[in-house]
Amino acid sequence: MIDNLLGITNQLELNNAEEKLSKMRAREMFESEKINQFDVGTYKGLKAIHYYLFQDIYAFAGKKRDVNISKGNFRFAPVMYLEPSLTHIDKMPTTTFDEIVEKYVEMNIAHPFREGNGRSMRIWLDLILKKSIGKVIDWNSVDKEDYLLAMERSPIKDIEIKYLLKKALTDKIHDREVYMKGIDISYYYEGYTEYLIEELTYPKEKGEVEND
Repeated sequence: MIDNLLGITNQLELNNAEEKLSKMRAREMFESEKINQFDVGTYKGLKAIHYYLFQDIYAFAGKKRDVNISKGNFRFAPVMYLEPSLTHIDKMPTTTFDEIVEKYVEMNIAHPFREGNGRSMRIWLDLILKKSIGKVIDWNSVDKEDYLLAMERSPIKDIEIKYLLKKALTDKIHDREVYMKGIDISYYYEGYTEYLIEELTYPKEKGEVEND
């Protein structure tokens, strides 16, 4: 079990607390318009999002992982290659939809944090799409199994994830309902379904993201 700031020693209890507190932060991020202040399309911006979401739960919020991690049979970028990988990703262009998704796939392979990568990266992806092409993903229209399978295959062939996400594009880039439902779906992808974001209120704000 991952060490946490709450002193929780039961995994189920930690999962519930993580979902509740980080969803509160996701809601606060939108309502305070903090979401519009993050650096777009960079690791710096992604780690600021990660810190904001998980600052109440993990000491490593917004910090690069220092352990190797895997999911199923897939091993994410080894720690020794993580820094050069992130430098490369920062330089990748974001002019077109295809370029943006390619950057997203590479960041997923890097998986820079110990926990909470997917949820942070989906917000990061939407901010890039919003800035570059005036669209966001309507995650509520993206099937969980289709998405997870497409992402699993994306390091070898990304045409499937591009097709899936392109079908779900919407120009409702400032729509509250699209954002809030998107957060709930993003958490659902990861198995977090105990709380609905609109039923939560957010905690008192802490400081800004720390440097690695």
